[in-house]
Amino acid sequence: MILGLTNRFVLPALVFLGALVGIAGATTTHRKPSSKQIPDLRDPREVHLANVRQLTFGGQNAEAYFSRDGKKLIFQSESGDYPCDQQFTMNIDGSGVTRVSTGTGRTTCGWWYNSGKRVLFSSTHGADSKCPPKPDFSHGYVWPVYPTYKIYSAKPDGTDTKVVFPQNLKEGEEAGYNAESVISPDGKKIVFCSDRGGDLDIWVMNINGSNAHQLTKRLGYEGGPWWSPDGKRIAFRAFYPTTDKQRDDYTSLLKLHLIRPSTLDLYVMDADGGNVHQITNDSKDNVASFAPSWTHDGNSLVFASNRSDPKRRKFEVYKINLDGTGLERITYGDQFDGFPVFSPDGKRFVFASNRHGKVPHETNVFIADWVP
Repeated sequence: MILGLTNRFVLPALVFLGALVGIAGATTTHRKPSSKQIPDLRDPREVHLANVRQLTFGGQNAEAYFSRDGKKLIFQSESGDYPCDQQFTMNIDGSGVTRVSTGTGRTTCGWWYNSGKRVLFSSTHGADSKCPPKPDFSHGYVWPVYPTYKIYSAKPDGTDTKVVFPQNLKEGEEAGYNAESVISPDGKKIVFCSDRGGDLDIWVMNINGSNAHQLTKRLGYEGGPWWSPDGKRIAFRAFYPTTDKQRDDYTSLLKLHLIRPSTLDLYVMDADGGNVHQITNDSKDNVASFAPSWTHDGNSLVFASNRSDPKRRKFEVYKINLDGTGLERITYGDQFDGFPVFSPDGKRFVFASNRHGKVPHETNVFIADWVP
C-alpha cells in the first residue's frame, strides 16, 4: 500500500502515483518475463541494487508485496480490461499472474496472510460494481477518500471472497474509508487506515476483523502503517495541519470525502499507539515522503520522497535510520521510483518505477538483489 504523489497516499495506491507523478491510464500486458537483466534497468549510482529485473510490462502496476515465504507477490494493476485498479498475484520471476479481486469496483492495498492461503485487500465493489466517481475539482486539486472501501479476504485463486471489515452494517450505512491494511508478523492483527472515527487515523483489529480500535487521534491524515519485523512498532506517514486555514480546509474537505495533496513526514510509534516520534521533518520545504517500510534488521526505513527535486515532481527511494540520521538515496530513476519493500529474508528488493517504460508515465514492478 499511495499524499500527492502516487499510490498509497494514493489514498491508496495508484491515485497517489497518478496525482503526484501524473500517471496516465494504459493497457497492462502480462507477458512472459525475461530472466535476463536489461542493461538500462539499473543506474550505475544504484550501488545497493544488483540483477534488476522487470516483472510487469505496460500500464499502471505498483504496491507489490511479498508473501511470507518470499516466493510470490501481490500487486495492483489497471488495464484495458479493468478500468479501475484490481489485485493480482504472481511469482517473483513475474510468471503465473492471477487476478484475485473480483474485477469490479476499485481495489487497493493488497497483502498476504502468513499462511499464504489467503490474501487481503480493500475494495469498493460491495457498494457498486462500477468504478467510483472522480472527485469534484470545483474544490481545487483534491483526491477522493472513497467511503465505500471495505477490507476483504480471498483465496489466492480469487475465490471465496469475504468481508473482513466492517461487518454487519445497517441498511444504508456507509462502510467508510478502510484501507492501507498490513498484517502483523505474528499473523494475529491487522493495522489499517480508517475515517470511521471522523478523521483519517490508524486503527488496529484482530485478524478476523473484531475488536477494531483507534491508535492515532491527532487531527490530520495518518496512513500507510507498516509493522516492524518484530511487531513491536509501526511506521507511518502523516500530514498535520498547523494553521487555522489548513485545519478548516482539511476538515471541510474530509466531510466531502476529499483531501488536498500536501506535505508528508514519516513517524514511528509503538504497536499500542504510544511513544510516537518523528523521523523526517521536511514539511517546511514542501516535501512529501511516503510508503515507509522496514529494513530486514528493523533499524531503518526505506521510503519514497520528492526531496531531491526542486519542483517536487520526481520521486526516488531513500533509506534512513530511525533517529533521522544516515539518509541515503537508493534509486536514480527518471521520473518515479517508489513503494520499496524487502523480501522477508532481506535479500531481495521490490519497487515500482517509470523506468524503461514504453509510453510516458508507465509504471511497472521491478525486483533486484539487495547489496548491503
